[in-house]
Amino acid sequence: MGQHIEVLPDRAALIDRSLFLVVEQLQNAITERGQCTIALSGGSTPKPLYEALAQQDLPWAQVHVFWGDERYVPPDHPDSNEGMARAAWLDRIAIPAANIHPMRTDAADPQAAADRHEQELQQFFQIQPGIFPCFDVVLLGMGDDGHTASLFPHTPALTVTDRLVTVGNKDGQPRLTFTAPLINQARCVLFMVAGASKQPALAEIFAPEADAATYPARLIQPQGELWWLLDQAAGKNLANGIGD
Repeated sequence: MGQHIEVLPDRAALIDRSLFLVVEQLQNAITERGQCTIALSGGSTPKPLYEALAQQDLPWAQVHVFWGDERYVPPDHPDSNEGMARAAWLDRIAIPAANIHPMRTDAADPQAAADRHEQELQQFFQIQPGIFPCFDVVLLGMGDDGHTASLFPHTPALTVTDRLVTVGNKDGQPRLTFTAPLINQARCVLFMVAGASKQPALAEIFAPEADAATYPARLIQPQGELWWLLDQAAGKNLANGIGD
């Protein structure tokens, strides 16, 4: 339990360490509970992780894949988080189609799509409305502005505490996103952050006092393990020993 911050020498080392931790979490969950639930992030940073996972010989039939957020585009759109993960990983392994649980974006109204995905999560985890399920692993990134998933600074999604899924907003473009309370219920949350452009936001994330509405990644304080994996470019200014 607790928070762990690691600064890795470069992006390759960041991917290697992420792969080790994700595989370990997958195997532990399957051993302990018979299956693993993992929620994926989008963006360029995790793509090499997904490509590496595609090379692993794991009991994929016992893994269920979700997404922590999704752009409101079709899955074959270049910006689709689902499309990226399928091409890099899921289309290349023997995983049952029923084990893949995308956030569908074919509803005319994004709020209706969010409501539908919330019901899908309730059915999968066999929980009543108002209960937050525990994902085994939630992968997250962080933008230069301190956002994570599609929880953007000073947007209504940040204040949603009674839902699993809500509508995020990026410059007027709707997104579907897990809410902060859902992410915080996870057994393991793993941030992957790369690049010098992330330094200013990270300084605020780890500051003793800062505004979570301005730096939403501060909202992520899971009940389980919290891992921040940073490459040297992103993490070099963080004081040694923060976290553990």
